[in-house]
Amino acid sequence: MKKGLAAAGMTCILLAAVFLGGMEFRRWEESLPAGGGDAALEEREEIKQVALTFDDGPSGACTEALLDGLRERNVKATFFVIGMYAEQYPDIIRRMAQEGHVIGNHTYHHVQLSRLSDQKAQEELEMTNELIEDITGQQPIFARPPFGSWNKKKEFPADLIPVLWTVDPLDWKTYQTDTVVSRIMNNVEDGDIILLHDSYPTSVEAALRTIDMLREEGYVFVTVDELMFG
Repeated sequence: MKKGLAAAGMTCILLAAVFLGGMEFRRWEESLPAGGGDAALEEREEIKQVALTFDDGPSGACTEALLDGLRERNVKATFFVIGMYAEQYPDIIRRMAQEGHVIGNHTYHHVQLSRLSDQKAQEELEMTNELIEDITGQQPIFARPPFGSWNKKKEFPADLIPVLWTVDPLDWKTYQTDTVVSRIMNNVEDGDIILLHDSYPTSVEAALRTIDMLREEGYVFVTVDELMFG
């Protein structure tokens, strides 16, 4: 599915994350023992975090292979699932939750929320929230609007926190693993949210290769809640 790079849409959420993260860092810094602060600060500064996110699933053909690879690597990711596919593959959704991944809302029909009435937009998100809660026992708190688009002059519907992305390798139209990996590796930085899709075999392979390569560069993989509020 087509996506647009829309980092600007994260302003309120990311500002809150930065503020909260800054407070947390200051509290941690103040607790450092005398004489040991410099080394501990350097160690913390060397930790680089990145969040892998996957849209448009679950896919009966690809998602379980991705989950297998994530489990082997002990990596947790964030999945923004489409309601009608979640309804079709509840066992995959259940497995995501059981294995510690964060499940977010990607609407029921993958619709562009900015083109819907407020009521219809609310319904799309609420249907998916209720479905995920029925399957997992937990209601999502994060959502990714399809195409990164919603009416930013209004509050996001259904009391959900919108999450966009900062690195988009365009895997939905580039069915070449090497190209997708290269685009991520050439653009990723500490604190990034990477957009991928668990709908294509090339994207699954690219995700797992990227994990292995980024780990060699010292990156730690976190879920979006850990990255934003961690």
